[in-house]
Amino acid sequence: MIADFVASWSLFGTTYAVGLLAAIALAQVGLWVVARNQIFLGAAVAQASALGVAAALFAAPWAGAAAAGWLDGDALPMLLAVAASISTAWLVGAPRGPRSESPEALNAFVYLVASSVPVLLLANSPHGLEEIQRLLFSTLLTASSLDLALFAALALAGAVLTATAGRALLLLSVDPESATAFGLRTPRWRALSAVWLGLAVGLAIRATGTLYAFGCLVLPALAAKGFCREVRSMAWLAPALGAGAALAGFFAGHVFDVPPAHAAVAVLAACVALSWLAPRARSPRGRAAASTTPPPP
Repeated sequence: MIADFVASWSLFGTTYAVGLLAAIALAQVGLWVVARNQIFLGAAVAQASALGVAAALFAAPWAGAAAAGWLDGDALPMLLAVAASISTAWLVGAPRGPRSESPEALNAFVYLVASSVPVLLLANSPHGLEEIQRLLFSTLLTASSLDLALFAALALAGAVLTATAGRALLLLSVDPESATAFGLRTPRWRALSAVWLGLAVGLAIRATGTLYAFGCLVLPALAAKGFCREVRSMAWLAPALGAGAALAGFFAGHVFDVPPAHAAVAVLAACVALSWLAPRARSPRGRAAASTTPPPP
């Protein structure tokens, strides 16, 4: 089975590589989403990206012949997906007054609007509705060489940003008031994090679909949070878990003929469940229970 899977890289190497790099890039930015306790923000941003794609597909029949061809291509849907992602990340994360709606309420509003409007826009367009369903179902078969280059650059930029500005991002995520007191320009950092999140999710939606993008955004960080006690360890474990789960999903898809994106998300969910059990095993009560358990014969 392993030999057959290795041999399949000659046909699906680009797809596998895009999935691996997307998982790494999403897990890198997902650390700061989890640190801010805005996990549902990832779902809202992902769904907003799908709305951007739907808007481009809806506009195509109303444009001229030349413009319609551009709208039906990959360029504008990708740009609108990224723009919608960045806008959502910025607007939801922006500071609000005491009488404003909570971030959870805004996330729910964006998610529900972005879930319903694309279907309404493309209900009479078989091609457009099929594209939206593909995004929601999550498939990696349409990944291209351009996606490979984009995610390679994004993963590299994420690694550099985490290594050089990880402490500033963490402080901004968990305690914005202290970040301001220490002299950090919080609006600039907030804009940077919104652009980073929007780029990662917006690009991933077009190449991998909503489920895979959202799963790789939050689940590796949640698992790393349970396994690690230091942010430095989380910073390398989360991308490693994302890449490992992606590889396991591709292997399961090849061997058992199941959707690889869904298999990868299931593996990540299992990692999160194990990480929730890990603190119990490390606790004094858990160690006492383990010490009283008789050894196997």
